[in-house]
Amino acid sequence: MIGFGKSSLSGSLRNLASSTRLAHWLIVGLTVAVALVIPARAQAPNHEAPPAPSGSISGTIVDKDGALVANVRVTCIQGAASTREVLSDQDGYFMLRDIPPGSFQLVFNAAGFAPQQKSGTLQPSENYLVPETTLAVGATTTDVEVTLKPVEVAQEQIHVEEQQRLFGVIPNFYVSYVKNAVPLTSKQKFQLAWKSTIDPVSFGITGAIAGFEQWSNQYGGYGQGTEGYAKRYGAAYADFVSGTFIGGAILPSLLKQDPRYFYKGTGSRKSRLLYAVAMSVVCKGDNGRWQANYSSILGGLAAGGLSNLYYPDNDRNGLSLTFENALIGTGEGAAVNIIQEFIMRRLTPHAPAPEAAKN
Repeated sequence: MIGFGKSSLSGSLRNLASSTRLAHWLIVGLTVAVALVIPARAQAPNHEAPPAPSGSISGTIVDKDGALVANVRVTCIQGAASTREVLSDQDGYFMLRDIPPGSFQLVFNAAGFAPQQKSGTLQPSENYLVPETTLAVGATTTDVEVTLKPVEVAQEQIHVEEQQRLFGVIPNFYVSYVKNAVPLTSKQKFQLAWKSTIDPVSFGITGAIAGFEQWSNQYGGYGQGTEGYAKRYGAAYADFVSGTFIGGAILPSLLKQDPRYFYKGTGSRKSRLLYAVAMSVVCKGDNGRWQANYSSILGGLAAGGLSNLYYPDNDRNGLSLTFENALIGTGEGAAVNIIQEFIMRRLTPHAPAPEAAKN
């Protein structure tokens, strides 16, 4: 083992000495080569042309009246991406420095003025003077937001409601297909009542009611013939006018309630049915909140009591009968609301589109 170790050690030392001498001569050779090559390359002629000297572009900017325009942004564009920018000073003067020679395009931008463009070619070391640049006043666009007053919006909505007619004929003014309709003013409530009572179709319907009452000899105290028909017609029309004005204009104005039925149109059939029934005793106040429909309930009582002034003695309603008729009227109102919710809209040609009803 010892002899083997010595032999290996001496061999390794010999190899190391040989490697050291080889590395020494390699280093010497490389040093000489570098010393010879580098000066040679330094002395070789350089065939690359020096860059062309840059120049400048300057000019003055005025408006159409010849006044100097300050703070105009002047952009110099060369090629696809080479751009320089500068602002004109208080004297309308600008200068773009260190601009490479070649073709260029100048773009002038300033608030209140139309954009302006100029182009040219800059020579090496040239101080290019741009002819005086005149900016034109730009076209101004003003966004005006017109906001209608609530009373004006309500008037437009009433105008739409006055076009609503069943089968295109029978007035259906007291229903709103816009859920968030603007509350009506007192004047508008009376306007809607007036439109309803003087509509020609209302006179025709009253005439048909009077004719049926005469045919069935209802309110016999009026008698028959032309006089009897005229009395029945007058009583039926008085009922219609008093009910419309008291329940649709006078009390809603005093109690600040909306006399219209607000079409629901969405949800399940059950929810819409319950909503329609509830609307016979509930209404929307002018404050947008739901409340007891005192206008309709008290209006029915008032109209019933008023009718005792012109009906025959034998057909006048006592106090108990007046309340009974008021309850019957509430039930009739619920039935009408159900018809409004599920049927009448389909029969009303000028009712707003479903999209508008969702507003």
